[in-house]
Amino acid sequence: MAEEPTTGRNLLGDIAPKLAEITDKVLFGDIWSDPALSPRDRSLVTITVLTALYRTNELPFHLKLALANGLTKDEIVATLTHVAFYAGWPCAVTGLQLARTVFEETGA
Repeated sequence: MAEEPTTGRNLLGDIAPKLAEITDKVLFGDIWSDPALSPRDRSLVTITVLTALYRTNELPFHLKLALANGLTKDEIVATLTHVAFYAGWPCAVTGLQLARTVFEETGA
């Protein structure tokens, strides 16, 4: 059996243990492991939605996860460029600025 996820506990466990538990068990434990979508596809959807909704706190984590799940730098840039036409330039530009930082940090 795979090790139980700890993202929620690491992020919220001290202040919101129930939300941390749900994050770990339901979101990362159940939803992310559903074989209907690959981790790569889930990352593609997630970075698209986070960028469109201007969720700048969560986006860097998911950009790193997207790279780990097999998305390339070019695919991420193309995705965020595509988002500009549907979610607006400010969302896409901010997403690309965050992506640049993640690429520099990870050497992507």
